[in-house]
Amino acid sequence: MANTTAAEPLRPADLRGYGLRLRTWEYADAPVALRGHSDPEFLRWNTPLVPVRDEAGARDFIRRRFESWERGDAATYAITEDDEIVGEVSLNLINRTFSNARVGYWVLAEARGRGVAARALELCTRWGFGEIGLNRLELGHALGNVPSCRVAERSGYALEGTLRGAMFEAGSTDVFRDVHLHARLASDPLPSAFSEPGDVRAADGAGRDDAAGTAAGLTAPAGA
Repeated sequence: MANTTAAEPLRPADLRGYGLRLRTWEYADAPVALRGHSDPEFLRWNTPLVPVRDEAGARDFIRRRFESWERGDAATYAITEDDEIVGEVSLNLINRTFSNARVGYWVLAEARGRGVAARALELCTRWGFGEIGLNRLELGHALGNVPSCRVAERSGYALEGTLRGAMFEAGSTDVFRDVHLHARLASDPLPSAFSEPGDVRAADGAGRDDAAGTAAGLTAPAGA
C-alpha cells in the first residue's frame, strides 16, 4: 500500500501545558541539538540515518526539520522548561490516508527523571489527534529500553507486541534489533496520569523566531 503523506504544509503551534512549552527548533539552538544527538544514552537506543557530529550537522538537522514541516510529513518540537531546551518530541511518518503517525522523543541527561518525556508526549499527542486529526499514533522502542517503555505506559500507549528486527542496533545500519510496539488511538481514554485536561494551550504561530519561520509554516533561511 502506498505511504501517502500530507499534501500541504503543517502549521506549527506553540504548545504549553504541564509546566512545558513546545516550540519549533531555531538555528540558534544548534549547540543544544548537538548535545542531544551526542548523548551516549541517545546513541545507545538510536542510530540516525544522518548522524549529528558537529554544529554544522546540527544546523542541517534543524533545516531538515523545517523542510518536513513544509512537506507535511513530520512535526518536530523542541521541549522547553523554564525557557531552556530539555529535549525533543515529534510526530514522524505522518500518513493522512491511514490517519496515523509515529511518535519520537529524547530528553537531555540533566532533565531526566522529572517526567519531561511523558508530559511533552501528552501535549504532542493531543495536538496530533486534535489539530491534525489523526486516529492512531505509534511508539516504538528497542527491547531493553525500560525508561522509554515506562513513558509509553504512563502516556496511555498500549503495548501491542514485538516487531522482530525492526530497528537498527546501536551504531549500525546493517544489524537489527527487536522493537516493542505501543500505540494510542484518538478514541482511547486519557491516561490516568493526565486524566485532567490541565493547563494545555495552543497558540498557532506564537513565539517563533521570524528567521526560522513564516506565517504559513517554516522555511529554512536562505543560505542555510
